[in-house]
Amino acid sequence: MAALLLCSGQSQAQEIYDEAYYQQHHIEQLSTTPKSLNFLVLGDWGRNGHYEQRAVAKWMDITMEQMDGDFIVTTGDNFYSNGIASVNDPYWYSSYEAIYTGPHLFEEWYATLGNHDYRGNWQAQIDYSNISRRWNMPAPYYALNFELKGGQSVLLVFLDTNPLNPEYKNEAKYAETQKQDGPKQLVWLEHKLSTSQAKWKIVIGHHPLYSSGKRYGETDGIRQVLEPIFEKYHVDAYYAGHEHDLQHNQPKGTTVAHFVSGAGSEVRPVKQSEFAKFAQSTAGFAAVSVNQNTLVTQFISSTGNVLYQYKINKD
Repeated sequence: MAALLLCSGQSQAQEIYDEAYYQQHHIEQLSTTPKSLNFLVLGDWGRNGHYEQRAVAKWMDITMEQMDGDFIVTTGDNFYSNGIASVNDPYWYSSYEAIYTGPHLFEEWYATLGNHDYRGNWQAQIDYSNISRRWNMPAPYYALNFELKGGQSVLLVFLDTNPLNPEYKNEAKYAETQKQDGPKQLVWLEHKLSTSQAKWKIVIGHHPLYSSGKRYGETDGIRQVLEPIFEKYHVDAYYAGHEHDLQHNQPKGTTVAHFVSGAGSEVRPVKQSEFAKFAQSTAGFAAVSVNQNTLVTQFISSTGNVLYQYKINKD
């Protein structure tokens, strides 16, 4: 199959996707688990192809092929710096459709909203679900259940953390976030988690509850809102963005695995904090595999290297 990659402001380049291509572009250290639900987690990415966005997209496609990926999840900040204007905004093409062109990236995309998305027409990202075959955002927050081979299931909860973040209450540029009903969303979240019979409970949102990056020590507000709920209802993993790096944070006394996948294009420096199991300022994304007994999270770089692997076992 041939795919034409269109580069904004550059000459056209052609890439042939065939068996030889995927043999030549293979991730040697990538772990695969049998009978798994496989998906990627991408955050803070929409920059018109700039920085490392194209390189990340390339290795996302290769990872999806190698893992037999089922879908792609975003942790928000889908379009920098001020979101999009409408469903007809050219940015849909130049920052999404013309970037993620690999044949294995035409699976379902399940998106969440970030703070930069709220600086534009956030409703247009929901409405684009009616135009695009692969883009899915039915509401600012929603939940999906996936059946595993063997009878168990996985609950994925997609949050809109923007109206839940206290730091936006008095910020004019994020005034749109305060028009959402945050308390209603929290009631909905507790209901979804408390009534779910899924073996695995995974939450996706934009704002991390812990950070070893730029916002180290500045996440108390959103953590106080969400962490008691996550711990109470035994959430297994939380995937966030907002920080432009890759992290796994596990503070003492917590049971939830906290991951940051916000390195979809631009990156920022990180720190090796007291609760960081992994923190690296490298462009990339997370690859997640979950089956009956195991949840594996791997960070893949924009050069196709496995940077980190973490496994959760649940008999």
